[in-house]
Amino acid sequence: MRISLISKLTIGTSIILLVFMVFFAYINIETLKTMLMEAAISDADKLSETIIKSTHYEMLEDNRKRAYEMIQEVGTLQGVNYIRMINKSGNITFSTEKDEIGRYLDKTEAGCNMCHASGEPKVQASTMNRSRIFYDKKGKQVVGMAKAIYNEKSCYTSSCHFHPSKQRILGVLDIIVSLENMHTLIGHYRNKIIFLTVFLLLSISLAITFFTHRLVNRPVKSLLTQTKRIARGDLDALVQNVSYDEMGELSEAFNQMTASLKSARIELEEWGKNLEAKVAERTLAIKQMQAQLIRSEKLVSLGRLVAGITHEINNPLTGILMFANLASDNPKLDPSLRGDVDVIINEAQRCAKIVKGLLDFSRESIPQKKPTSLNKVMEATLSLIGRQSSFHNINITRDYQPDLPLIPIDGNQMEQVFINMLLNASQSMPGGGSIHIKTYTENGEYACLKITDTGAGISEENLEKIFDPFFTTKSDKGIGLGLSVSYGIVERHGGKIEVQSKVNEGTTFTVKLPLSPQGREIPAASSPSG
Repeated sequence: MRISLISKLTIGTSIILLVFMVFFAYINIETLKTMLMEAAISDADKLSETIIKSTHYEMLEDNRKRAYEMIQEVGTLQGVNYIRMINKSGNITFSTEKDEIGRYLDKTEAGCNMCHASGEPKVQASTMNRSRIFYDKKGKQVVGMAKAIYNEKSCYTSSCHFHPSKQRILGVLDIIVSLENMHTLIGHYRNKIIFLTVFLLLSISLAITFFTHRLVNRPVKSLLTQTKRIARGDLDALVQNVSYDEMGELSEAFNQMTASLKSARIELEEWGKNLEAKVAERTLAIKQMQAQLIRSEKLVSLGRLVAGITHEINNPLTGILMFANLASDNPKLDPSLRGDVDVIINEAQRCAKIVKGLLDFSRESIPQKKPTSLNKVMEATLSLIGRQSSFHNINITRDYQPDLPLIPIDGNQMEQVFINMLLNASQSMPGGGSIHIKTYTENGEYACLKITDTGAGISEENLEKIFDPFFTTKSDKGIGLGLSVSYGIVERHGGKIEVQSKVNEGTTFTVKLPLSPQGREIPAASSPSG
């Protein structure tokens, strides 16, 4: 069975109080009993002294009848059981109990043994030695007081007496007093003590219960309730602190612990979220790096292949174009064949352009880096292509970082990169639109240039292929090498190109180039053409 804290405190305190109160009551009653007993003995002694002095004159006159009557009157007082006189020989000469008169007492009997207990009779005996406590025939406790009647000078000089002067004791006055009144008083006192003890015990127990409930049990229950809330995972649990004692300190410590746990949980949750984000970020970076490595290897291998193919194609293509031009310039050419010759010339020139692009792709050179302003490179690029008809209906806005630091780049190669990106942007907006150009630094590590257009955008499936050689979505324009060449140039500068695009909203190309001259420089693919 579960016993509450308040019950344990109340029961334990009550038991301790009960033990002390019972002990105190016992000591108090025993002390009172001793005091009343001493008072009863003293009163009996005084009463016997009074009787002796009251009858002294009657005894001198040898008026024993009158003396006995006086003693008889005293014997009728409440609390006096009986009074008797015993002479030197142990004979009871008078007693309020008539059947005792004339009886002889032995020296060891009560009333005589006070002087004869040690064998030698004592002339003087103390009050306690002269008193005795015993039970009478009715079983009631009484106190007996024996007082010696001394042979005073007035006794042995009196003409009516015959006691010699050497006889010190004439007899003994033995008085028996009831202790019933004393026991009645003690009983009343004991009952009051028991009542007061029970009353005080109940009062103190109730007071302890009340204050324990208010000062201990209620705060502990509140603390227990909030602890259970924490156990269920609710870290908003707080204990209302209304005291400035140890319970208040405990409540304050509990609230601090709860706040620390809540902070730790938030920190763990944030750490978990950040960890997931970092893992995803690292995974994406690894995938991008793998894609870059694969793309670089493909570009290197493709460059070598293209260099060999273009070398073999370029010579016969040059002969075809040369002889086609000669045939076209011959006035004797059959007019019906001139159209076919023009087609041959145009297609040969288109093939020559493709071959030139392939040669440019295969002969990528190491960038000649020097500190250059990225803002100035972009302005030079805009000056070069801004007058083309494809840019007439396009609004170009600039947001350059004024204090953009100089970076180690090959200005000519970066112009080629920006031309390719701007031309792609213009081709995605045949009906017009806008291009926004922004430069800035990132984390003190990169100088960045961002080109954002409002064109048709790139689909999700094509976004991963745009840097692949010969990939194009424009069947009538280009051969799909512009972005591949741009990618190789930026990579050899130790930078990277990022692309974000949404169909029908536009595309953003971000070129990130390292600020420091220690930026990783990737060597050009070894020229297949030598």
